[in-house]
Amino acid sequence: MEKKVRVRFAPSPTGGLHLGGVRTALFNYLFAKQHQGTFILRVEDTDQTRFVAGAEEYIQSCLNWCGIHPDESPEKEGAFGPYRQSERKSTYRPYAEQLVADGFAYYAFDTPEELDAKRKEVPNFLYGRATRMGMRNSLTLPEAEVERLLAAQTAHVIRIKMPEDETVTFNDMIRGLVSFDTNLVDDKVLLKADGMPTYHLAVVADDRAMQISHIFRGEEWLPSAPIHILLWRYLGWEDEMPQWAHLPLILKPDGNGKLSKRDGDRLGFPVYAQNWQDPKTGDITQGFRELGFLPGAFVNLLAMLGWNDGTDQEIFNLDELIAKFSVERISKAGAKFDFEKAKWYNQEWIKHTEAADLLLLVKEQLAIKGIVAENDTQLETVITLIKDRCTLLTDFSTQAGYFFVKPEKYDLAAVQPKWTAEKAGFFRSWISQMSAQPVATELETQFKDLAAASGLKPGELMLPLRIMLVGGKFGPGVFDIAVLLGTTETSARIEAALEQLG
Repeated sequence: MEKKVRVRFAPSPTGGLHLGGVRTALFNYLFAKQHQGTFILRVEDTDQTRFVAGAEEYIQSCLNWCGIHPDESPEKEGAFGPYRQSERKSTYRPYAEQLVADGFAYYAFDTPEELDAKRKEVPNFLYGRATRMGMRNSLTLPEAEVERLLAAQTAHVIRIKMPEDETVTFNDMIRGLVSFDTNLVDDKVLLKADGMPTYHLAVVADDRAMQISHIFRGEEWLPSAPIHILLWRYLGWEDEMPQWAHLPLILKPDGNGKLSKRDGDRLGFPVYAQNWQDPKTGDITQGFRELGFLPGAFVNLLAMLGWNDGTDQEIFNLDELIAKFSVERISKAGAKFDFEKAKWYNQEWIKHTEAADLLLLVKEQLAIKGIVAENDTQLETVITLIKDRCTLLTDFSTQAGYFFVKPEKYDLAAVQPKWTAEKAGFFRSWISQMSAQPVATELETQFKDLAAASGLKPGELMLPLRIMLVGGKFGPGVFDIAVLLGTTETSARIEAALEQLG
């Protein structure tokens, strides 16, 4: 019988959620949903020195915003909980002790000071095959001494004993056959002095306990694969071992190395899904959400970083991604992050999203600027009129704000060089016409007829009219703006601008 698909996203709650982490969650989610499987969020918080308050809640908020909803998680308990590793602490030591008893691991009593001294003495010191027999551990100490130290609860760790002269091989779903020389891998700590497991032991124990079928994780974890494969073997679980897929890195725009938060800060774009506030310093790092990205666009652009469906299609919603996703189409090579392309995705999503579905988001943007749009029907009309001009949601406050608030200042410098008394007279005459025939839909006809009668070209009057209505050289068709404002408001804005033009 085919194994039921169960996958997991297992972040550490140490700070902001990098877009690479969200992509890992997304690929896990797409694979699970395509195979009617289960997507699990497991919080790997065993390293208490790096734990950051609020980070777990932040991670869940980011996933919810993206529409990547776990089937099992700390918030949605299933049959395989608990879903925080810190709450599973009691389950790990027996496995570590079993490995020691079977000769696959050993107790190491070296103090931090002794290890520091060894690192100073030996350049690029690694605790492993070449050095373990010169250290203070259960391989070098008499058995009675080891028992005495353990009975005295002397601080110690448990390390895996990497075998010598072996090759660990496995089939990666993305990379094919991958091999490692065990002589090049050090004896990683499995259980720390505080009784907490390291990532290596915990991830294997929990993946087995939660019946994980496939592991999608970043390429940076590839060097850990031989340790994990040996642990599955040494613990007698090799037949239950999941299939592996190591995802390509998301690279800096120039392709030179993995994209980091520092790169985003330097180049002026976010790398986190949502704003992250450091609880110690109070510093806020901007996220894609707050910059003005739609969640669908963010998910879409992440999916295309290292994957495509083999066609020219670039715009996908989540359901389409679920239907078309395939591991075979994931690239082995890293994917360069292009922020201009990311903004293009968002612009396309805004263009193709119905005004009604943008309504609340645009209201939020206007509210940030202190603008209240009370008439939803009017706002939907405005959104329809301007959304093709918006790349980010934050653009709506500029592109829509003047429909609800009069301009505070005018770009008079664009008008004054060619401003004449005849043009001023034209606008005063048009105001009079509007008050006599206040039918907004006829404004363009009135305007052009009056221009012809005044001996002026309509084109010479359009820019002044735009600046009178919106304050600057932007916005949709100027008569579309005037019709939405209505004759009374249009007249009032022209009057106010004329006073400043003189």
